[in-house]
Amino acid sequence: MVKSIALIGTLASCVLGFRKDLIEGLVSKGVTVYAFALDYDEDSKSKVQKLGAIPVSYSFSRSGLNPLVDIADTLKLAKLIKSINPDVVLCYFAKPVIFGTLAAKLAGVSRRIGMLEGLGYVFTEQPSGIRFKTKVIKAVQVLLYKIALPKLERLILLNRDDQKDLIEKYNISIKEVSILGGIGLDLSQYKYSPPPVNPVSFIFVGRLLAEKGIHEFITAAKQVKKKYPDTKFVVLGGIDHDNPGALTTGALDEVINSGLITYPGHVDDVVSWLKDSSVFVLPSYREGMPRSTQEAMAIGRPVITSDVPGCRDTVVNGVNGFITKPWSSSDLSNKMLYFIENSDQISSMGYESYKMAVSRYDANLVNEKLYSYID
Repeated sequence: MVKSIALIGTLASCVLGFRKDLIEGLVSKGVTVYAFALDYDEDSKSKVQKLGAIPVSYSFSRSGLNPLVDIADTLKLAKLIKSINPDVVLCYFAKPVIFGTLAAKLAGVSRRIGMLEGLGYVFTEQPSGIRFKTKVIKAVQVLLYKIALPKLERLILLNRDDQKDLIEKYNISIKEVSILGGIGLDLSQYKYSPPPVNPVSFIFVGRLLAEKGIHEFITAAKQVKKKYPDTKFVVLGGIDHDNPGALTTGALDEVINSGLITYPGHVDDVVSWLKDSSVFVLPSYREGMPRSTQEAMAIGRPVITSDVPGCRDTVVNGVNGFITKPWSSSDLSNKMLYFIENSDQISSMGYESYKMAVSRYDANLVNEKLYSYID
């Protein structure tokens, strides 16, 4: 029986947002949980302690590519892990999986597990092709994966496309790969509600980035509004000003001022906005297993999403929504028009989403899987 585990991630907000159910479940089983993060403050430390875990601060460059700095940080992390001496180290997100795994190996921890919740932007196909800089970063990342992943007892992925595009394509030797599906939700927080259909409304939830499909969503909204001007389009999410693929402030202001979209920005209570919408839309270019889609499904919303890794796994085409061609605003608008012109399908397909969420995305069931991988 595992007595202690170190969970090594990046941000404190991710510990609280994505590892909460796992931490509480492990603690309830008598496991001592050390939750590593880069940016703890007193408030986030207190919240993690209330979950029953021990917050541990460590330092690492999240996105830097300086090998000397990364080596030094790995050695420091190894020393920190050794001082704690956990039975298991579970690393999640790309950089912790690479360098946290190597640090755990150096620290003498025999049970090392990695979890990749998607492969990230360097593995994401773009309509304009992949830039040279991105290709270089991808080559470096694949090399590092080839070094680190064979040191794992198990790698956990969310979808089989990631296994194919990383492990199989690059012939990476690894002891065991497990496909988890979605990370899961506390379904008690996501009660089914009948979707409103007068007027029909479509909601996008995500950062306003090209790879999330925000441009396709806006273009499709313009096309639909020409035929059905009363249709409502809601966008939730912040602008990443440092990302070259981000929607510009000027472009955002234009679609807000024209009345094309409703934009409250980044909101804490996403569920209430989902409940007020008819159909959930995520025309993303690649995902692990999108949490926002799981949330929409759990409260009974049909889904329109792209035929790309991670997204396609959330929809049975024509049953709980529709899968569209990647990067195609015209295909997206056609599926939106279908729901407007067949609004009775919103409720029936939405209920199919709800049933799928209950069977696939219950955090209790997902975490039992995770416990079996860890124990």
